[in-house]
Amino acid sequence: MFNWFVLNTKPKKETQVERLFEEGGFTIYCPKHLSERRVKPFFPGYAFLSFAFPEQYQTVKYTRGVKRVVGNDEGPIPIPEKVVQELRAREKDGLIVLEKYGREPGVGDEIEVMEGPLKGLRGIFKKEVGDRERVMILLNYVSYQGMLLIEKRKLKKA
Repeated sequence: MFNWFVLNTKPKKETQVERLFEEGGFTIYCPKHLSERRVKPFFPGYAFLSFAFPEQYQTVKYTRGVKRVVGNDEGPIPIPEKVVQELRAREKDGLIVLEKYGREPGVGDEIEVMEGPLKGLRGIFKKEVGDRERVMILLNYVSYQGMLLIEKRKLKKA
């Protein structure tokens, strides 16, 4: 019976381990995210692998790049498949997306600026501009009403 286990990889070897297990016909999951415009492992030094314990344990344990299979003195500890499913559910285009300030605002939503010199100002989400990282908002501030272009990650739905 196949279960999911957590692998501890050697430093910076997540990609190598992923490739070796895929070539060997295993189901492996190495969640990734975008950090400072680079794709990086979401859990550096760890990966999730589905295999049959104890039948395939020696193969897994001695694969190049694997430090150990996470467990205790009695052996590796399986994790619920739901953990892997929940992580995969957070992916968009193969990368885990973390919503820094909750759910992303949509057109017409009331928003609040959460970062930068305009922190605390409220407005209305007008439209997305270009590459979906910048948005146009309509600010209502005292007796001033104006449009502003701002990075989407700095906003929170109010």
